[in-house]
Amino acid sequence: MSDAHDQHESVIKTPKQLIVAVLAGFLVPIIAIMLLVQFVSNGKKEPAGSNALSPEAVASRIQPVADEGYTFKDASGPKVLMAGDAVYKMVCSACHDTGAAGAPKFGDAGAWAARIAQGYDTVLEHAIKGIRAMPAKGGNADLSDVEVARAVVHLANAGGAKFKEPEVKEAPAEEAAK
Repeated sequence: MSDAHDQHESVIKTPKQLIVAVLAGFLVPIIAIMLLVQFVSNGKKEPAGSNALSPEAVASRIQPVADEGYTFKDASGPKVLMAGDAVYKMVCSACHDTGAAGAPKFGDAGAWAARIAQGYDTVLEHAIKGIRAMPAKGGNADLSDVEVARAVVHLANAGGAKFKEPEVKEAPAEEAAK
């Protein structure tokens, strides 16, 4: 019976070993955290006497991330109308390059023949108001009717039409000044 009692011995046999184990249990994690903080904060630092505190360097570090690679436009300024090919690339190409949802492909004279036969005004009305699976203005409500008309001329002429580029009427000087 005494042999069964000796099977469960502990590694810690003296009070001194117990104190060392408890201290190690506290000190090892604290030292590990301190070393980890030192490693993380030991990044690339500018040496003394450098231009790290110059106004240009400070401005480049604190500039908003959203300013990188974006061109902001003045919403209150006059609208600059896009050309037909630019509108096509931005909005129309998603469906008209692939023929998605029955859209006539760009440059496919056979698919465009029936639409061209309906006339420019009908094709333009369908583009502005939408037809079947095509949403109004190709899904971009920010486009003006002139921009949509330019895209229609670009698309239809690639399919064999001979539509003329729409004329842009100049805004009166009073409205442009507002």
